[in-house]
Order: sequence, then structure tokens, then C-alpha cells
Amino acid sequence: MSRNICKENRLDRKYLYIQTFGCQMNVNDSDKIVTLLRDEGYETTDDAECADLVLVNTCSIREKAAQKAYSQLGRFRMLKERNPELILAMGGCLAQQWGQKILARAPYLNVVFGTHNIHRLPEFIRMVEKNGSRVVETEFQTSVKSLGITAVPQNGAVSAYVTIMQGCNNFCAYCVVPHLRGREESRPADDVIPEVEKLADHGIREVTLLGQNVNAYGKTIAGSPGFAQLLRAIGRVKGIERIRFTTSHPKDLTEDLMRCFAEVEALCDHIHLPVQSGSDAILRRMNRGYTRDQYLEKIEGLRHFRPEISITSDVIVGFPGETEKDYQATLALMEAVKFDNLFSFKYSEREGTAAVGFEHQVPEKVKRERLQQLQALQEEHTLKRNRMLEGRVQDVLVEGKSRNSEHDITGRTRSNKIVNFRGGRELAGKTCSVLIKKACLHSLRGEMVEGTENPCSSK
Repeated sequence: MSRNICKENRLDRKYLYIQTFGCQMNVNDSDKIVTLLRDEGYETTDDAECADLVLVNTCSIREKAAQKAYSQLGRFRMLKERNPELILAMGGCLAQQWGQKILARAPYLNVVFGTHNIHRLPEFIRMVEKNGSRVVETEFQTSVKSLGITAVPQNGAVSAYVTIMQGCNNFCAYCVVPHLRGREESRPADDVIPEVEKLADHGIREVTLLGQNVNAYGKTIAGSPGFAQLLRAIGRVKGIERIRFTTSHPKDLTEDLMRCFAEVEALCDHIHLPVQSGSDAILRRMNRGYTRDQYLEKIEGLRHFRPEISITSDVIVGFPGETEKDYQATLALMEAVKFDNLFSFKYSEREGTAAVGFEHQVPEKVKRERLQQLQALQEEHTLKRNRMLEGRVQDVLVEGKSRNSEHDITGRTRSNKIVNFRGGRELAGKTCSVLIKKACLHSLRGEMVEGTENPCSSK
């Protein structure tokens, strides 16, 4: 749609186009931004050419995500050249990292705001609209006020994110999070529980609790319940059928938290527990705070309390000093655990982290070869784990129409496996009993169980 056609159809409305890079917390931040700007008269659009405000919510945790964001900014520059009144804004970790310096690379930006200043975005936009000001604000605040913003779910949404804390105190040698998100700050449980109840009243059936290290929840608030207690409280909220959380740090995974997998019915059969390496020497250089054996003990404990739990993880290959022996130790750990899935990356330097300038850098070719081998092994494990579900009936929470076929709907099992099966869109939000017929690498194929009076329910 051309800009002129957009203007003819807008009826004095203002439109926001937002593009999000990176993790689930960034997605949740974008949802909060949409909620904030809705009160300023902005409606969302999927067409950047129709927008009055284009916002890029960036991620800096990996080089690839940062480069994608820079590339997208370059494309939006052309929109700005065609429409000088367009407001271009940049938020997220990359904005926090570069601050004022980003204007040398993208002088056409109107607003640059950091991770602690989301709540001030309406103020910044008004300044630009009123007098064309250029705003850059990346100062850390004493408290992250955006943590308390409830993102209003879209009509028909089944699941929602709830941020329960932000920041990290661990300072892993490769990670920028403490530098860009700040130190750990937990939300009071008295704020979190009402938000979950409000989401349940809007028809949300599944909540995912977010934080850079959710296991450390409550440590910054005197007298606060810990994460295990919070899970138990959310598990009692009427209407919430499923609870997920991410991301966990192994060193903060307590036995009480593991016991929740046996005691909290709504807690899903899945945990994401990043290991990063199977070598004790590399784990020490990474400043991870646990050993290989301690990690394996956590896995054993999780499977004791929830035998069929799905376990996913993160691995970095080619960290400085990683020898072939270290790398083989990681493969051996993968063989021991048999992860359901793995997010794996080549190490890349991030400005401001302790690992910048570490000696014994691993050649790019070696990193690439190791990553390819590791990913091939994980594909074997993932397919094998998925095939274990063939012939079994799974409860699938329907999310909506499948991208693969207009005749199919899609949803997830409690173990976070994607399932596609025949059905109508009216089943969105319902939990269906589905017989798994075929396992693929990235999803499962199923059929609704026949012969039952009501194969789908709204629990």
C-alpha cells in the first residue's frame, strides 16, 4: 500500500509499526510498548509504509541479532527519506549499548531509548511530535518501572508473557545482559499475582514467567517469597491451565524448585536449562558457577520429580581456550542428557564483557565445524525424543491456525512440542486430546482422538 492510499484510509488515526529482535523478554517489552502507545492514540499496523511511528526493539546478546537490527534500520531509512514526518525509534539492548553513538551510524533516528526507559517512551514521542526534538535516553534508573506495565493480550490470545524480574548478577564472561539490563530486580509477588489473574480474566490459559534468571526471583526484596513459592501461588490462579518459565540458571535451581514439577499441576513438563559447555575448564572460564557433575545432578533431580520432563538447553562452541578435549566433553554431556532441543551458537565477542581479549581464540573455521557437528548430533537426539511420542495421546493447547495448511490448527503439548492436526479455528484456546501419528524434527503430526464425547475442553 502506498503512503497516499494509507493517508486516504487513516481517518485521523496514528499508526505504529514495531519490529522485535531477540528473546521472549524483548517480545514482552514490545507488547508493553504497544499498550503504552495505545493510550497515546497509536494503533498497530503490519505495513511499515503506513506507519507514523516505526520502532525497532533490538537485541545485542549475539552478533547476528545486532546485525539484523542494523540492516533493518537501513531499510527504514528509505521510508524516512520518502516521508520526513515519520518518527523512527530504536529501543532494546543495542540502543542501551550504543546510546548517543548510534546517531553517528543512523543520524535519521528520532528516539533512542534504553532498557530502563520504556515507561518514558510516550513522553519522548510527544517531544518529537511537538518540536522535532531528537531524544536519546539510556540512563539506568533506580527501579525499572516498565516491569509493572501489563501488556493487554490480543483478542483471542491463548498465552501471555509475564515479566517477574529483570537484570542479572551473574556476570558470565561472555554475556552482556548485566551491562545492558542492569542488576537483578524482582517484582513484588503482590504485583505479579494480580497481573496473572487479570490475564486469566481475559481468557489467557497459559502464562510464561520471564526473567534473565527466574530462579533468582525474590532475592532483591526483603521477605519476598522465592521462585518456588511464586510458582505455587500462580498454580492456584483460577483459569490458568499451564505455567512455563524462562530462563533458568543451573546454579540457582534448588530442590524446592525441582519439587514444584511434582507438586504444581499447572507447571508444564518442560524446562530450559542452559549448560553452555560440558567442560569444567570452560565453565570456569565462563564464570558459570557450577561443574559438569553438578549440572548432571540437576538433570537427575528434575527427572526424579517429573520423569518425562522435556529439557532444552543452550551451548556455545569455540569459547576462547576451548580445546578439542573440551569440545568432546560437551558432546559427551549431550549424549548423557539427550536434550529434547538445543540452541547452539558460535562464540562471538560482545563489547564490555570479561571475555573480550581472552587469549587462545578459536579459529572461525574450527568453530564452524564444531557447531555443524554438534547440531547434527542434536538433530538425532531431537528426532529420537520426538519419536518416543508416536502412538501416544497428548493434551494439546490449541493456539490457532497452522502455518502449514489452511485445514490444520496448531498447538503445543505440555512438553512444549508443536503439534499440527485437522480442526477448525473455533478450537483455539481449547485443550484437545491428540494422538501423535508422526514425529518430525521440528513438529509432530496428530489426529484428534475419536470415540470420545468431548475431545476438546476449556478447563
